Amino acid sequence: MKSTGIIRGVDKMGRVVIPKELRNKLGVKNAEDSFEIFTDDDQIILKKYQPTCIFCDNFANSIEYEGHCVCENCIKKLKSILDEQQIKEDIEGE
Repeated sequence: MKSTGIIRGVDKMGRVVIPKELRNKLGVKNAEDSFEIFTDDDQIILKKYQPTCIFCDNFANSIEYEGHCVCENCIKKLKSILDEQQIKEDIEGE
């Protein structure tokens, strides 16, 4: 972990301001982006939140469906499974 040399106090409401320079470096847009909060022993770690696929944890080419992200590859795999299931049902129904 690399120190930025920036020190910020905590206000009465428990808030810490993330410096503009760091927000710009991470491409954080106010009111649009969020942070995930992690802890590790005595550390609080903030990470820019990027929703990932609920199946494979990939965040590339994801779409949101009912509050969950699903990537393109997993959508294709799910479609393939559904197609196979439909074929089985069609054969059993004959």
